[in-house]
Formats: sequence, structure tokens, C-alpha cells
Amino acid sequence: MSHHMREALLIATALAWAADRLARSGSQVELRTAESCTGGLLASWLTCLPGSSRWYAGGVVSYANDRKQAWLGVQGDDLRRHGAVSEPVAQQMVLGLLAHDGHKAGSAAGDDLRFGVAITGVAGPGGGSPDKPVGTVWFAWARSGQPVLTQRLGLPGDRWQVQRQAARWAASGLLGLMIRSSAR
Repeated sequence: MSHHMREALLIATALAWAADRLARSGSQVELRTAESCTGGLLASWLTCLPGSSRWYAGGVVSYANDRKQAWLGVQGDDLRRHGAVSEPVAQQMVLGLLAHDGHKAGSAAGDDLRFGVAITGVAGPGGGSPDKPVGTVWFAWARSGQPVLTQRLGLPGDRWQVQRQAARWAASGLLGLMIRSSAR
């Protein structure tokens, strides 16, 4: 088994553990992803674990700005004013992702714990600017009904390294949010 596959399984297993821990309280747990610069890498990691459909609902790869608008409700004014790689866009991506109720059959709306993560950045090698050099990535994490958490990172490396680090950081933030939610 390759190092990359082991990494994916480790990440998926940690998130499955957190989802199962939350589900023991009687809640229906769903994780959702909105990815731009990672191109679905995080989603592919989450689905490498058999049974991940119990807690991973799905995701959106919205690489083009018009898809961010159409599929996630990102405002065109914010895309023009701040650019796709920005805090407002990351926030709107995760909020748009969580706005769809997507209840599974047999679950009541009040029993749902929906968690989402959005990733938007400049993976490179081109596309960077002085304000947003290659490796700039914005993240947004949210739990339905809770405030959005955001973070900007400058990640080193080539395109693949930036994408892997971004997917790993997004999963880590999602895991932290889930663990904090289970402690309440």
C-alpha cells in the first residue's frame, strides 16, 4: 500500500471515528466538502474507506467561478471584489454547501449534525499574485447552525504538495470541529 493511500485511510478513519462518536448520541451525522484548488482530493480520501457513506454525504468540486455561484451560491460581487481565493468566498462556499437540507430518509431535521469544509486557493505553478502567491489557500469550516470558522495559510511546495497539504489541513480542521461538537 502506498504512502498516499495510508494517509487517506488514516484521515478517513479518524473522521469516521468522530462521526460514529457523534452518532452515538442519536444524531444523524453528515460531512460535506466544497473543493476548488484540491479538485476533489479530500472527497477521494474520505471515500477510500468502506462504509464512508454512513457519514460522508458528498461534495462539490467548483473549480470555475460560475460553478461557485451556481452550485454554492457564492455572490458574483464578492468574486469580483475579493477574488475566488478569499475569506468571503470560502465562507459562502461552506454555507452554500450546508444550505441544502439533504436529510436522509428516516431522520428528522433536528437530529442532523451537518459539518462542512470549503477549500479555495492557488495551487500553482501559475495563477499567483503579490497579494495571493502560489500556495495561498483559504479554508472555511462550519457545523449547521453554528458560526463559520476561517483560516488562510501559505503552503510551500509544488502543485501536488499544496493540494495534499490543503486537503490534510481541511480534514484536520473538520476533525477538530467534530471533536469539539462531541464534547458539548
